[in-house]
Amino acid sequence: MVWFWVLLVLALILLIVLLSFSIRVVTQYEQGVLLRFGRLVGVLKPGVHLIIPFVDVMTRVSLRIVTLPIESQGIITRDNVSVGVSAVAYYRVVDSVKSVVEIENVQAAIEQIAQTTLRKVVGQHALDETLSNTAVLNVNVREILDAQTLGWGVEVTLVELKDILLPESMKRSMAKQAEAEREKRAKIINAEGEQLAAAKLGDAADTMMKHPIALQLRNLQTLVEIGVDKNTIVVFPAPLMSTISELGTFLARETRNSAVSPADTD
Repeated sequence: MVWFWVLLVLALILLIVLLSFSIRVVTQYEQGVLLRFGRLVGVLKPGVHLIIPFVDVMTRVSLRIVTLPIESQGIITRDNVSVGVSAVAYYRVVDSVKSVVEIENVQAAIEQIAQTTLRKVVGQHALDETLSNTAVLNVNVREILDAQTLGWGVEVTLVELKDILLPESMKRSMAKQAEAEREKRAKIINAEGEQLAAAKLGDAADTMMKHPIALQLRNLQTLVEIGVDKNTIVVFPAPLMSTISELGTFLARETRNSAVSPADTD
């Protein structure tokens, strides 16, 4: 009788162990690839499944998007400038069977091919293109990766350049170039302003020539503006041309008077 209970307990323990090896739970974001004696049987959907212990092997495959950082690496651009470029890639498994059967380690393979693809794409562009057309480079890298990884059951959804490191000498050269460009724009804007101001002053001079009283009104307006500061002494220049004309008239009159005076004395 005792042996019976011992055997019953051992059978229950063996059953529990077999159930622990037989029960497999697949979560909602996963799929299970089932192999029996090394041959593909099928794909297990999310839920609870029973497999044959020591005969069946189930591999869980996550279907969620995976973030893969691409470490910074030295790349020589088309114009022979050494830069350090880092990026980030996003991918997800679209065929769980291929991701298990066709390749050993999906993440390691994508990481390696992403580094080589990034080096190849950036090396085909000049430095200015790399800095200004990052969107084009992102699309090119993603398309090349996608063409390679679809055979592994993986889809690359997005690639973004994260950082571009430049040598210090190149940074100084670019800063000088940017400063020179700003100075050029400032001089051009200043020259355009002088040209417009000269044109407006010419129009104002023409208007004052046609209407002499306008110059006097402008002088009065200037006096009003100066008087706001409560100045005690105001030096205001008279119009140059009228002053010269009046001075010439005065000298001519004095000359006539000096010529007439001796004759009257005699």
